[in-house]
Amino acid sequence: DAEGEKTVSEIKATGGEAIYTHADISKAADCENMVKAAEDQFGKLNVMFNNAGIMDSRDDNALVTEEEVWDLTMAINLKGVFLGCKYGIAAMQRAGGGSIINTASFVGLMGAATPQVAYTASKGGVIALTRELSVIHARENIRVNALCPGPLRTELLMKFLDTEAKKQKRLVHIPMGRFGEAKEMAQAALFLASDESSYTTGTEFVVDGGITSAYVTPE
Repeated sequence: DAEGEKTVSEIKATGGEAIYTHADISKAADCENMVKAAEDQFGKLNVMFNNAGIMDSRDDNALVTEEEVWDLTMAINLKGVFLGCKYGIAAMQRAGGGSIINTASFVGLMGAATPQVAYTASKGGVIALTRELSVIHARENIRVNALCPGPLRTELLMKFLDTEAKKQKRLVHIPMGRFGEAKEMAQAALFLASDESSYTTGTEFVVDGGITSAYVTPE
């Protein structure tokens, strides 16, 4: 909660408006309250960015990944997106339209021999969910897109890649030769949220440094 309030303070310090709402996104009541808080504060909901997610260090191949890890990952990464969309779409119907951005991942589009099966399956589910919702609500002026980042220099991934060898095993496959930055994903999300992408819905918006286009990368 402290980090959420800190973010609100930072936004207000730059002249923006923000509120913080504590929510467990795997719980329907919390997601409903989250959307209601936004409507109560700002009058309507025009944009929803379903970005919360986890990458459990115990997530591995199917033989060793425990049911507990699978269930937790699905509850947050996939069910949480579903619940966000469930209540977000209803709010956008009341508002006359809007844009939803669901964070998926490039691993939802291709396989990897560095296994994290629960995470990968959850992100593939986000892509399929996004595609379906985009078609269902396309004529209600509601757009739904999946943002598919490549590996990012975030606290979440750097904790997972906790040795230099693990980092290099990923970097060798990135044509641009570096991890992405959080700001680069924010700019992509802003594009999908804005009217600049008014004819864009149902897409997998891939921002991955070229990974999904690569076979042999530059040395």
